[in-house]
Amino acid sequence: MKEIITSKSAPTTGFTDAAKPPPIVQAIRAGGMLFVSGQGPLDPLTKTVVEGDIEVQTRRTLANLISVLEAGGATLANVVNMRVVLRNVADFPRFNEVFRDVLDGEKVTRTCIGGTPHRAGVNVEIDCIAVLD
Repeated sequence: MKEIITSKSAPTTGFTDAAKPPPIVQAIRAGGMLFVSGQGPLDPLTKTVVEGDIEVQTRRTLANLISVLEAGGATLANVVNMRVVLRNVADFPRFNEVFRDVLDGEKVTRTCIGGTPHRAGVNVEIDCIAVLD
């Protein structure tokens, strides 16, 4: 059985037509685990991409991810794996410093690849898996 998790403090992404509901959810809790969809640097209220460099976008992306985790009853301490997509791999050092700062000592496994996030202006996207029990 799966439970859909929604945070009002984070946007739901995955839409190609803003007039239609997205085909995905922010997270699903199943079997003592929480699977969080890829979060990006979107303003939770306007659902538009925040302006700024990779540091600004990484902080917004992680804030969105943390909001979804909290809605699912988790924190960064519950996260066991994260996947990161960077539009520009040259941004990795600056991304990694913000990541280190926000995680504040928490340790996770992580894969970070270069790719092209689906939305213009999005320079980072992060999803995660958290264990709840």
